[in-house]
Amino acid sequence: MAGVTNRPSTALLTDHYELTMLQAALHSGAASRQCVFETFARRLPPGRRYGVVAGTGRVLDAIENFRFGDAELSDLRERDVVDGTTLDFLADYRFNGDVWGYPEGETYFPYSPVLVVESDFAHGVILETVILSILNHDTAVASAGSRMTGAAGTRPVIEMGSRRTHDEAAVSAARAAYIAGFASTSNLEAGRRYGVPTGGTAAHAFTLLHESEREAFEAQVASLGTGTTLLVDTYDVAEGVSTAIEVAGTSLGGVRLDSGDLVVQASEVREQLDSLGATETRIVVTSDLDEYAIAALAAAPVDAYGVGTRVVTGSGHPTASMVYKLVAREDDEGRMVGVAKQSKDKMSIGGRKYALRRRSEIGVVEAEVLGIGEQPDNDGDDRDLLVPLVAGGEVVGREHCTLEAARARHEASMAELPRSAHQLSEGQPAVDTVFLTETP
Repeated sequence: MAGVTNRPSTALLTDHYELTMLQAALHSGAASRQCVFETFARRLPPGRRYGVVAGTGRVLDAIENFRFGDAELSDLRERDVVDGTTLDFLADYRFNGDVWGYPEGETYFPYSPVLVVESDFAHGVILETVILSILNHDTAVASAGSRMTGAAGTRPVIEMGSRRTHDEAAVSAARAAYIAGFASTSNLEAGRRYGVPTGGTAAHAFTLLHESEREAFEAQVASLGTGTTLLVDTYDVAEGVSTAIEVAGTSLGGVRLDSGDLVVQASEVREQLDSLGATETRIVVTSDLDEYAIAALAAAPVDAYGVGTRVVTGSGHPTASMVYKLVAREDDEGRMVGVAKQSKDKMSIGGRKYALRRRSEIGVVEAEVLGIGEQPDNDGDDRDLLVPLVAGGEVVGREHCTLEAARARHEASMAELPRSAHQLSEGQPAVDTVFLTETP
């Protein structure tokens, strides 16, 4: 973890009550009790059949940079957030526990323990807010994005939602969408920070800047080459397509449609392009697409989709509704005991969980099996889900959070789900979650 102190601190990306809990626990002496915290969702968004874990790599960055420097400590002192004893503890804070989690890109189901934090209470409790803020956002985007790429099949999907969300959320959304199979993003910071492929050509403003559509197309082709994509619906689509081919020739890379009945327009444009000899010119469609609109375009002659608002907002479900709960703690005799919240509709299940994906002989998932207190038996066709991410405060699981590894994991995880998981119609989770209690 050396060399991370020059990055922005994540320590104040937290809720006030995390630190007041810490203060009270330090005062009572309970702060040093060993604990297990788990991040999970009690349910999937209504009608969804699976979710996709994203943001784990960003969580590791946040844990590494969870440091209370002079600026953070001065702020807490000036606002009288916590007492001097707590400030002294925070000045030396370095997470020193263990973290296990689902590899990024993995699918999950209700109560899947997507992240397990093992530490004393003091070191684990104050990570709650930053962990949830990352996982809830990125997982919501990846889960929606997965449904979109599933509906698109082999056709590429481009993320272009930066203007529809917070500036920093746009960057993490582009990363999460890429994990879920999107081909590229319009967001340049996502390209710089995470290596997500970027792309883009022109908006309607570029056409309107010029005296005519022809003049705009000539300027774009002169600068970007005939492989560019021309936006042909600023005025009349048929005339725009005709002008585009006259300007760029039959080797034009693509045309983009951003309005109207896209199913009808795509068919008409394809027919027109072919009649003009531009049989290899691709048709890209945009305009408030979601997974349902993409599915409706499956039979249309579309080559690529651009998705903005709906992916960065989770396609109607902008949070994964994950929670971070204490599920086990050390008792007065030094034994670990399960603890659980029993509130109506907000129940948790006590005990440290061990997760296994039960598969049939042909590799189709049959159940999400959660052992309480011990690892479930693997019958030979099953797959363990939790991997080590942090050991003794040191990050050890970066290989599970690289973008390419996460994309591969997403693809492999989707391939083993039952057929019902791929349906867009509303339904129950495609895989049941089964709890196994610890043997006596």
